Amino acid sequence: MPKASLISIAAYTPAKILTNLDLEKMVETSDEWITKRTGIKQRRIAQDEDTSDLGTKAARLAIERANLRAKDIDAVICATISPDHFCMPSTACKIAKNLGINSVMAFDISAACTGFIYLLELAKSLIESGSKKHILIIGAEKLSKIVDWADRTTCILFGDGAGAAVVSADSKNEIVDVHTAADGNYAELLITPGGEEKFIKMSGNEVFKVAVQTLTKDVVEILEKNKIPSDKIDLFIPHQANLRIIEAVKQRLNFSDEQCVITVGKYGNTSSASIPMAMNDAYEAGRLKNGDLILLDAFGGGFTWGSALLKFGGESYKR
Repeated sequence: MPKASLISIAAYTPAKILTNLDLEKMVETSDEWITKRTGIKQRRIAQDEDTSDLGTKAARLAIERANLRAKDIDAVICATISPDHFCMPSTACKIAKNLGINSVMAFDISAACTGFIYLLELAKSLIESGSKKHILIIGAEKLSKIVDWADRTTCILFGDGAGAAVVSADSKNEIVDVHTAADGNYAELLITPGGEEKFIKMSGNEVFKVAVQTLTKDVVEILEKNKIPSDKIDLFIPHQANLRIIEAVKQRLNFSDEQCVITVGKYGNTSSASIPMAMNDAYEAGRLKNGDLILLDAFGGGFTWGSALLKFGGESYKR
């Protein structure tokens, strides 16, 4: 059976930066309040770009870093909760078209902030089944268009951006294990209602409590299942939703500062794009290198959650 390896990582962030000080002029809030409760200092906002534009720019670089050409890609899958269009065409189809990728499978998934982990499980399964060889996965979000900029409880949290990776058949540096799950009983706590109510609604305190418990349990389980102690993890790259959630999980699992990748301060919560964007930050900083064992975890609306263990199969970053 062929093995699946993540052989590249890339990201794209829009140019416009919206700081906490900017938000002070828009809603009743303060830099101190936002920083203390979330760890967020700024976020990126897409202006003349849509979700597919962000995803295309990240994807193009991911293909290049994988030393492949567009024609080598045999599937394009995009995770997003802020697609270009309500139902169709999918954002993945538009990204594929932008890249000149035609006549291959392309579709979107909706798993909120856990989207990238879901993508990894899908890509791993498709590679191991032998049906695909090079799969382009993208987490892309323009959350600024589904945020109520008059709601100070949510507008401070979210940002725009995209991350992409290529998962290929490779005997080295495999995706070791992926675990994904969901529980629709909590759907109302984090929701974009639809119809005339198109903005994100969240019950922050309840989400926080469930997130910390669920993420800790999930990460412990995947490490125990694979008999890997936490000190053997080179990098722990969690979903970047809230610094307090990240710190709570980190402390319960005894991860060091050196093991953790934290980007929430400069990008905010970018939902499905958050993990690949954080991975790319670590990669371009020289922290994520070929062969490194990394642990990913995420939690999002649905509720959805998941974790992944993988060895990075890409080339180490060259400036």
